Amino acid sequence: MNYIEHIYICLIAPLLIAVLCSKGRGRRIVMFITLGMTACLLSSYISSFIATVEGASLDLAAIEISPLVEEVVKILPVLVYLVVFSPEGISECVMMTAIGFATMENVNYLIQKGAGNLMYLIIRGFGTGAMHVVCANIVIVGLVKLWKSDWLRAAGTVALLAVAITFHGVYNILASQTGTIAYIGYSIPLVTAVVSLVVRGTIREE
Repeated sequence: MNYIEHIYICLIAPLLIAVLCSKGRGRRIVMFITLGMTACLLSSYISSFIATVEGASLDLAAIEISPLVEEVVKILPVLVYLVVFSPEGISECVMMTAIGFATMENVNYLIQKGAGNLMYLIIRGFGTGAMHVVCANIVIVGLVKLWKSDWLRAAGTVALLAVAITFHGVYNILASQTGTIAYIGYSIPLVTAVVSLVVRGTIREE
């Protein structure tokens, strides 16, 4: 095992204890944060395997393989939970999974690149977190708004998942560059998240 698995175990251990010791909504929140972190680790293995089999470069894997694998793996725990239990509060489950995923991804970045530039890490951390939250919000529309309609359930969810994958891919393309282009990439999810909050607030007021 390498360092990322060691750190994953250290991060996940108290969360698992919290799952066992908590109840109700609190348990569900911690459980899906844990599942999100686990999904991040699994998706990194799957992406690396596919990239190796296809002989893809690191840049190509980040643009074409990682967004597809990460968004699909990230939604799987929520889909299983939704199909088996048909619970309320599924939006919260999707969001917590995305937050857990983003947290683990930022930790992985720290391991690989180091923590020398604090300002860059802050910008990247918020950018990555916002990107996963925006993608989660896109998928939530499919799982919450379209799930009750049989003929829209599968097609709508897959279509919105494709939108999330595309958004993720565009973010990866820009974030993999250097200088101004990278900062533009980090800012796009943040701006999108802020606009989404403003629009939601306006709709609720009306």
